[in-house]
Amino acid sequence: MSQSVEWYVSLIQALVVINLVMATFAYLTLAERKIMGRMQLRYGPNRAGPYGLLQPIADLLKLLHKESFYPAAAIDRLYLLGPFLAAFTALTTFSVIPFGPGWEVGGVYIPGQVADLDIALILIFAVGSVGVYGFIVGGWASDSKYALLGSMRTCAQLVSYEVSLALSVLGVVLMAGSLSLTEIVASQDETWWYAGPQLVGLVVFLFAGTAETARAPFDLPEAEQELVAGYHTEYGGMRFGLYTMSEYINLITLSGLCVTLFFGGWHGPYWDGPTWLAPIWFVLKLALLLYVFIWIRTTLPRLRYDQLMRFGWKVLLPVATVNAVVTAILVVAL
Repeated sequence: MSQSVEWYVSLIQALVVINLVMATFAYLTLAERKIMGRMQLRYGPNRAGPYGLLQPIADLLKLLHKESFYPAAAIDRLYLLGPFLAAFTALTTFSVIPFGPGWEVGGVYIPGQVADLDIALILIFAVGSVGVYGFIVGGWASDSKYALLGSMRTCAQLVSYEVSLALSVLGVVLMAGSLSLTEIVASQDETWWYAGPQLVGLVVFLFAGTAETARAPFDLPEAEQELVAGYHTEYGGMRFGLYTMSEYINLITLSGLCVTLFFGGWHGPYWDGPTWLAPIWFVLKLALLLYVFIWIRTTLPRLRYDQLMRFGWKVLLPVATVNAVVTAILVVAL
C-alpha cells in the first residue's frame, strides 16, 4: 500500500521533474547532432560555448526572437492551440513513470514518481492519443494544403502504429498482472527483466515507438522532399519550437516507458545498491535507449509511405497479436 504524500511534495516534485525533462530535451538535441556528426565524420555544433555546450540556449534565443507570423486565413485559436496541446500532453505523460522506490528525507516521504496510479499505463496511451489532435488541429487550422496533407499523414501514421504499440505491452501486463507501472517494476525485481521473456514484444515496441514518435526511418510526417515541412509548415518561432519540443519529449517518455516495462525500471542489473542509486540506474538505461534511437536515425533511410503502412498493419500488428495471445496462454497454463 502506497504511503500518503503531502501536496507540497507533489507540487515541488512536479516542477523539478518538468524542468529536468525540459533540460534533457534541450541537451538531447545537442547530443543527437554531436553523435550524428561523429558517425558521419563531422564535428557537429562546436561554436556556441565550450565544445558547443551553449548551442541549445542559442537555439532557444533564436526561436524566441523570430517573428511569430501566422497565415492571414488561419483559424486563430485553433492555430495557437495545436502546439500547446502537443507540448502539454508530451509533458503530462512522464509524470507517471517511476524513477525510484521512494525516499524518506527529514521525516517527509518523497515518492519515486510524480503520480502513482493503478492505471498508469492506460493513462499514458490515453493522453498520447489526445496529443495526436495537437498535430492534426495545427495542420488544419493553418489553412494550407501542405500543412493539412502533412497533418493527415501524421494522424494516419500515429493512429496505425498506436495499435501495435498497445498490443506490444499487453504481454508485460499479463505477466505482471497489473497496469500500475510501479507494480510492473516491482515484479521484475523478483524475476528476469521482461526484455527476456517478452523479447518479441520489446522488438515490436521499439519499431512501433519509433513510428509513434515520428523518428527516422518512420519520419514521414516531416518528409521535407514531399510535404515542404509537414503539419508545421506554417509555424515559426516558439510555436514551431513547441512542436519540436513535444516530439523530443515524446521520445524521452517512450524510452522511459521502455525502461520501465522491459528493463527493470530503476533496478540495477543483479545489484540495486542503496536507494539513491535508483534514479542513476534509470537515467543510464534511458540514455542508452536514446543513443539507440539516434543510431537508428543516422543509419537507416526513410521508408516510402506505402511501406510504412504495410509494415504497421501487415507485420507489426499480427506479430504483436500473436505474442499477446501466446503470453496469455502461457500465463494461464503455468
